[in-house]
Amino acid sequence: MVHWEEQPAVLRCCGDEDRATQALRRCALSRALVARRDVVVDLRELGFADASFMVDLAMVARRLRKSGRVLRLRGAAPHIHRLIELVGLHRLPGVMVDPAPQYA
Repeated sequence: MVHWEEQPAVLRCCGDEDRATQALRRCALSRALVARRDVVVDLRELGFADASFMVDLAMVARRLRKSGRVLRLRGAAPHIHRLIELVGLHRLPGVMVDPAPQYA
């Protein structure tokens, strides 16, 4: 599930996000587009994601960038961080990715 928190501007992602949950996250993503500040995507509780989720984040980043804002991805587990790199989300203008946490 993806939840929008306006203060501060945070998209909280938890559980699994894939094509089957795409319609459920649209409302939260749409609300993020009207934020008046940079948007943080909190990925700490995201267990699984597929490319459809990354494409949705890319579209949000593109629209935010047009308004001079940034999408910051934070707290991605190593396997999610690898997916971000695999699809190239980290290379898009207006996207900032915090380093993957180091697990022992």
